Parts: sequence; structure tokens; C-alpha cells
Amino acid sequence: MATPKHFDRDAISLIRGFAMDAPLHAKSGHQGTAMALAPLAHVLYSRVMRHDPADPAWPDRDRFVLSNGHASILQYSLLYLCGYGLELDDIRAFRSWESATPGHPEAGHTAGVEVTTGPLGQGFANAVGMAIAARRLQAQFGDSVQDHHVFVIAGDGCFMEGVSHEAASLAGHLRLGNLVCVYDDNHITIDGDTALAYSDDVGRRFAAYGWDVTHLGEIADDCDALEAALNAAKAVTDRPSLLILRSHIATPSPDLTDHHEAHGNPFTPEQVARTKAVMGIPDEPFWAPPKLVAAYRRHVAQRARRDHGAWSKRLRAATVDRAAWDACWAQTGMDGWRELLPRTALGQKVATRVAVEQAFNALSPKLPGLMIGAADLTGNTGTRLTGAVPQAASTPGGQQVYYGIREHAMGSAMVGMARHGGVLPAGGTFFVFLDYMRPPVRLAALSGAKVIFVYTHDSVGVGEDGPTHQPIEHLATLRAIPDLHVIRPADANETAAAVADALDHDGPTVLVLSRQAIEVVTDGSAVARGAGVVVKAAKPDVVLVATGSEVALCVAAAARLSERSVTARVVSLASWDRFAAQDAAFRRRIFPPGVPVLSVEAGSTFGWERYADVAIGIDRFGASAPGGEVLDRLGISVDHVVTTAAAMASPKRGARR
Repeated sequence: MATPKHFDRDAISLIRGFAMDAPLHAKSGHQGTAMALAPLAHVLYSRVMRHDPADPAWPDRDRFVLSNGHASILQYSLLYLCGYGLELDDIRAFRSWESATPGHPEAGHTAGVEVTTGPLGQGFANAVGMAIAARRLQAQFGDSVQDHHVFVIAGDGCFMEGVSHEAASLAGHLRLGNLVCVYDDNHITIDGDTALAYSDDVGRRFAAYGWDVTHLGEIADDCDALEAALNAAKAVTDRPSLLILRSHIATPSPDLTDHHEAHGNPFTPEQVARTKAVMGIPDEPFWAPPKLVAAYRRHVAQRARRDHGAWSKRLRAATVDRAAWDACWAQTGMDGWRELLPRTALGQKVATRVAVEQAFNALSPKLPGLMIGAADLTGNTGTRLTGAVPQAASTPGGQQVYYGIREHAMGSAMVGMARHGGVLPAGGTFFVFLDYMRPPVRLAALSGAKVIFVYTHDSVGVGEDGPTHQPIEHLATLRAIPDLHVIRPADANETAAAVADALDHDGPTVLVLSRQAIEVVTDGSAVARGAGVVVKAAKPDVVLVATGSEVALCVAAAARLSERSVTARVVSLASWDRFAAQDAAFRRRIFPPGVPVLSVEAGSTFGWERYADVAIGIDRFGASAPGGEVLDRLGISVDHVVTTAAAMASPKRGARR
């Protein structure tokens, strides 16, 4: 749908004006990249991408990711022009308290923003996950209802970050032909020219990964050439595309084009005025001629009605499994899925990493959106579906994702998959390797991405691998992340309940699971409210509270304590965040006032002071020896619990609560 030249010129000038005015007004922000990429973003939104401002969640829309999220004013300008609900007051409120235009794009906060970006490289890796999800849905439901592209803009900073290497390698291996990345090759970082620290041949690097690479050269201001290049990339179906665009930061500023000061420092009013004079627009803040804005919105709406309308007809005519379709887009199970949850008899011994695999396999017939895998630890982490087809270029409908040894990319891709919608990603690795994928876990929580993170080998029970593989502080750090649902189930029954809880939860869930077999001592009910009583005692002398494998240890300790005429209640505190959300009356029922509480957990005692008078834990790194021996030597033993609890129950000790 062709547009007149003055339409392009004026729209680009508006975007560049906003890119200067908003940071100036906020006294904070990044205008240079947004100015340089104004023509590219304009072409994407007005000529190339299929999207609908009237329905930002349209399932078959093209996805757009601004990986260099510091240039957020670029995306906000287009969302304003297209009619996604942003108005001039929102642009004026850039970077201000509770505005719809925060410093970096936030998914779920601003209509039209697909993922939360800002930490460089994350958005690029999210886009890889989106492309995986899109291809899986296309294979699952057919081209007529799922056939779209993922577009991502990334800069030098994104490609310096290590996650981009992992994600680009994975995308090339999977031959994601629905992924188009434009590399903003502007040679500028905050410190100065990229030559200070960066001399990669990005084109050859991506070609080696298996991408289709095109050097666009100096066409950053040529709308027709940009459109042709983007459409040519869309036509490449057998591999992802990288378009290397040589841009000039802060174009067309007569003062700061190609200067690193244009990156993170707002222009002065005088510099803004001189740039607007070059563009031939009035020197007024937030110049937005109503006729131009109305024409832009009409143009985008016409394209949206055409594309969205044609898709709606195809969907009505398609013979898709609507129950599966609805479950996929709701990111949950089809009717009857709860009845498939496995139950394990009391007294059996099952590692919770084994129990989670049993749960996923039992539920998989009713989880059409499940995409599950691991970072080279599929069989070790309970993330293998029996008989599942691998996700690959030759089998794009595969549910089993082999991420390779790429924990960071796995986490970021899963966030992208979840934010794309239509799939439910679950991925596993050893708990200690959370350190390699903490950024996407945090961003999943920040953006409400429905991801199931599976972490196994959760304590020094790992044994001989030693302290490098024995997570000590990791659980405490996860509990500190807002809006992250963390569950450390006590046994197989709590693990099945935890998987169900993750399916019901509307954001990310972390499952922290054992390597070693654990005796089944619960009915799983503690998970629903975060805590539950495992060993009852109407008038306890002491409460033993634990998570994970230590719950069974406390059950054994309670039996020994009874031989000393000490009555112990045992509590499984499976999820701190879920328990904290309960009312005070429930919390008092779990922890009766005046009764001393002893916590037992094979990790850092940090944080346990909120619940326990005394904490048994591990506030040092582990050791290389058989797991049982390490646990025993570090005090995670029945004898230690019995001795400590008996002393606490003595009338001379009493409770500090």
C-alpha cells in the first residue's frame, strides 16, 4: 500500500522530533538511536509488518522486538502514530512516574510492547524464542492460521553481550526462517566509537551460525530500499536473516551526528532547535500535526483491517482442533487435565526430578502447548517427554527442545516463547547454573511471562561434583525476586501438585527439585497455599519447618523426638511467596504463637528469621564427597535436628516469637 513521499518525510520528522523532545523534557533518555532508525521503524510499522492497533493480541500478527530498548522513544513514537492508545500526554510523560512510556519498553504495561527489553541482548534472544513458538504453532495448526514473522532490531551492545552468541547459534541451528533481525551498525557506544573494544566481523560471525546475511550499506534514510530489503528477508524461509544497516546516530543533527554523546545524553534546547531547522519542522515541543497523525492511523487501520480480516476468514474456514487451540493460547491444559496428575503412595522413594518428568508425561496429552527441554540435561532434569519429536528444521512441530549448553539463551528464549503466546515453555538445568540464566528469570517475573523453570540437583546432596555444583545461596536469591513463584516440593506428591500450580499460575514458576530419592511423606496439599502440616500435633512443643528433601528428614526427626516425650509438628513450607499471600489466621494455624520454630533447609539460612527461631542450614560452600556424607557433615541430619529441637522445646529455652 504505497504512501506519498511527504507522508514518509513528515512521519519520520515527527518521530525524530519526539526522539529529541521526550528526553529533553524528561532530562533523561537516549535520542540518538531513535533518530537514526526513524525511517526503519516507520517502514516496518506502515509498510511491512502485519499488526492491528485495535487488537494488539491478534494471534497471527507479526512480532516486533526492540532489543536495544534504551531507544524506547522510537517504539513509543510508532505506537502513538499507529493508534495503540498512546497519546501526546503519554509521550510528554516519558520516563515519569506511572507513565505508559517508561524508560525501557515493558510488556504488559504499554499496548503494543511484546517483551520487556533494556538489558542488552535479551530482546534478541527473546525474538529467537518467539520465532520458535511461531514455527511450532504453524506446524501444529497450519499455515492458514499461523504464518507470521518476528522482527527484531539489535545494536552493537546486544551483539557484544554473550547471550546473543548463544541465541544466534541456536537460531541458526534451528534454521528459523521466520526471524528477521536488523543490526543497527552505528559504530557507537556510551564510551565512544565501538573500535575502543569491538572489532568483530558480525556478518561473518552470523554467516558461520547459519544465518542469511545481507549488508545493506548506507540506506538508513531510504524508505523504499528499506522496504525492499525487509521483504526480501521475509522471502528467505530456510534460515534466519540478518540485515546489517549502516546508520549514523543522531541523524540529522548538525552537532552530534555520529557522536557518542548523542547516545545517552539529552540534547540541549539549542541543539534540538538546530536539528529541527535542518528537518524543516517548527521549533516547538512534540510537534504532531493532527492531519498527519490522523492520516497515519487511517493508513495503518486500513492495512490492519485487510490483513486481520483475511486471517479471520481463514480461521473460520480452518479445521483446527479448537479445544487444543484455546488451551494453547490460554497456556494451560485442556479439560480433564487435572485428573491425569500422578499420585505416589506414602513410603515410596522418588527423586523429585523424576517425579516432575512423570507429571509432565502424564499431563502431556492434555497440554497441546507444552514445549519442554533442557540445556543438555534433558534426562537429568526431568524434562524429557516420552516419544516426543525434537524441535528442528525438519520437524518444526516438535515439542522437545534441545537447547544445547546454552542456559542463558534457553531462559531468554523461553521468555520470548511465553510472551509470543500459544505455547507453554518449560526448561531445565542444574540449580547451580541459575547463575548463567538469572537475567531472563528476573525479566520473566517483571513481564509476567508464563514460563516453568525447572532446576534440579538442588543442594549439597549432589555430592561428589563438589562445591562448584552445589547450590547454597540460589534459593534465597530467587525468593528475593518480586512476582516470581518459587516452589521447592517435599516429595513426588508435592511435585505433581507444583506442576499443577504452575499451570494455574499466571506468571513464571520455578520448581526446585532434588537429585536424590526422597521418601514420600505428604499428600501434596501444602503447595496450594504455600505451606501445610505434614505431621500433626494439637499442642506441639516445637514446630519443625522445612522444604524439599528436608521435610522427610523432619518427619523422621519428629518420630525420634516423640521417644523423648517431645511433641513436634512438621510443616512443609513449599512456597514462601504463596504462603506470604495467605491471611494472618492461616499463618497462625501453621505456626501457633508461642511455639518455638526450627527450620531445616540444605542451603543458606538467609531469610529464615522471618519464620524460625533457630535455623539449621548451610552458610558455607559445600564439599566433594558422597551426597549423604556431605549433608551429614554439614548438619543436615536427623541427629542434629533432634538435638536442636529438644533443646528448643525445653521450658528453659522457650520461643522468641
